[in-house]
Amino acid sequence: MTFLALDVGNTRLKWAVYDAPKVGARLIAHGAQFLENIETLAEGDWQALDAPRWVVGCVVAGDAVKRRVQEQLELWDVNPQWVVSSQNEAGLTNGYDHPARLGSDRWVAMIGARQRLLAQGPARPCVVVMVGTAVTVEAIDTEGHFLGGIILPGHGIMLRALESGTAGLHVPTGDVRDFPTNTSDALTSGGTFAISGAVQRMVDNLRRHCGDEPVVYMTGGAGWKMAPSMSNPVELVDSLIFDGLLEVASKRI
Repeated sequence: MTFLALDVGNTRLKWAVYDAPKVGARLIAHGAQFLENIETLAEGDWQALDAPRWVVGCVVAGDAVKRRVQEQLELWDVNPQWVVSSQNEAGLTNGYDHPARLGSDRWVAMIGARQRLLAQGPARPCVVVMVGTAVTVEAIDTEGHFLGGIILPGHGIMLRALESGTAGLHVPTGDVRDFPTNTSDALTSGGTFAISGAVQRMVDNLRRHCGDEPVVYMTGGAGWKMAPSMSNPVELVDSLIFDGLLEVASKRI
């Protein structure tokens, strides 16, 4: 009777098994695998798992990767449901010009954030930040309408762009400093401040639009690096996409 949630991103596939398809379900097992190693899942990480009754996932890596995941799921007699962004789902309304073109990971993370927000208290505006290969910053109003969001390069893409486009500039690892005095710290601080500034701008926009202070949730593989450098209070939630998949599953199954 277990439920398998799948988050197939641009770099890694993350999975989690729960004892039921509902918010608050007990986590039984979880893991992650780089996309180039997907073919090892059925005979590796998943081999010892009991067959799940339900599988729900989101995938942004493209149809070829999705087919490779589905081949691994043949280990069990179960058909996965893949979330596609829609006009409305699980209490969230999609304000994108073409709702189906919104990345499913962004949509699912916002559903998870909205559910978490309402579980914590009265409805408020909300900013959802995902920090990964790319960074997305979404705005949701008090009534649960996704107003829009921005996409910007993640740290790695910013640094590689500088390295390839600037003569003699190499990208060593630096620290975030208020006033960097060497190239390594200048590069690391620049990328961090760019992301922090984008989030701050969205918080300001949403505060002005709604007349209330937004809650900010941050998730993604590099979220822990960014959270200490944010200008606004931020709640770091590693499981935000899985929270959203549980909420979607509870309404569909």
